Amino acid sequence: MPAYRAALTLADTVAAIPEGSYTSLLLVDDCSPDDTVEVAERLGIPVIRHAKNRGYGGNQKTCYTAALEMGADIVVMLHPDNQYDPRLVPVLTEIIELGICDMVLGSRIRSRRQVFGGGMPKWKYFVNRTSTLVENFVLGTALGDFHSGYRAYSRKVLETVPFHHNSDDFAFDQEFIMQARHFGFEIGDVPVPVRYFEEASSINLKRSLEYGWGAINSLASLMLHRAGIRRDRRFIAVERP
Repeated sequence: MPAYRAALTLADTVAAIPEGSYTSLLLVDDCSPDDTVEVAERLGIPVIRHAKNRGYGGNQKTCYTAALEMGADIVVMLHPDNQYDPRLVPVLTEIIELGICDMVLGSRIRSRRQVFGGGMPKWKYFVNRTSTLVENFVLGTALGDFHSGYRAYSRKVLETVPFHHNSDDFAFDQEFIMQARHFGFEIGDVPVPVRYFEEASSINLKRSLEYGWGAINSLASLMLHRAGIRRDRRFIAVERP
């Protein structure tokens, strides 16, 4: 769980994860100014705390590195802000366990009625639909929501993708999908209810546009790398002994 200011929502998030659907939890706190760490410790959750804020992508780098060191075979990223429905954790992991996909996303987009009923702003919906259409076309996928922060990965994916070279900001998520596809991994998705409320994390329009520009740059870099015009270390698989 990559956490930042999650003190008010962490307990509810953890309580909603189905019992028996995981072997261990890990929270990485990105130097939160609230009591996120204290709440996690009261819940008995192991915590890694950044001494300074490293950003959303930087937080995930710590999360995945630590999960691999812990010996995880499947890793689920669940935001502790209780925006995504934790009940779907065993569904995401089972798809990987069955060998159907190597990486699974929780898709927030099923219908406009459902999305707007959950509180998604109309501008966010428009940006999501437009960019997802473009990215599906370029990558040859048919995913419903490229921007979901609810994800499950096989160990093989995390060992292959050079995610340490990715952005420390929100573009990390987009880069990771592009990398996984570039290395031939199968990506699927499942519908997941989502709720927008005051305590749930969300980025504003300005940050969303910056995030979108980062995704466009990553797509362009991927195409240049594939064409042999410019090598990009983000699309060179990790070499392990």
